[in-house]
Amino acid sequence: MSVDIANESGVPVDTDELLDVAETVLGAMGVNPLAELSVVLTDSTTMADLHERWMKESGPTDVMAFPQDELEAVRRPGRSAAAPTLLGDVVLCPEVAIRQAATAGHTMHDELALLLTHGILHLLGYDHATLDEEKEMFDLQKELLAAWRKARKSPEGTRTSDPQVRR
Repeated sequence: MSVDIANESGVPVDTDELLDVAETVLGAMGVNPLAELSVVLTDSTTMADLHERWMKESGPTDVMAFPQDELEAVRRPGRSAAAPTLLGDVVLCPEVAIRQAATAGHTMHDELALLLTHGILHLLGYDHATLDEEKEMFDLQKELLAAWRKARKSPEGTRTSDPQVRR
């Protein structure tokens, strides 16, 4: 998998940690290894502009997801693909994440890991428009983050095993 992370936010962020989150989530979800993901960290002004343009809501938000190619090509790891498939873009706003992290009682990096996981799940077709969808997506999000934290704590940074969260 190819994951490109660009920090345009002006806020120092551990992009290696975000790369690890993305790779863990994509692997656990059985995403085609040729898939490409773009992650952009942006400032609150740019995020507010995107939020207004695409969601017709004012003010910055924490995460937005912009899917690209056909979902079936991305979610079918057994299929052979002649060329890489664009999963899409996840846009994160560290300024909003900082505020949310303070309210939730954890670090900005924990909040960004949560938001990145959330954004990737949206790219994979998950949503939370209904209570059933919300439960499914948020339970999966929690499970994926637990698998990432467990893998991150293994000796010398090596994974103890592949996360078995495939859906």
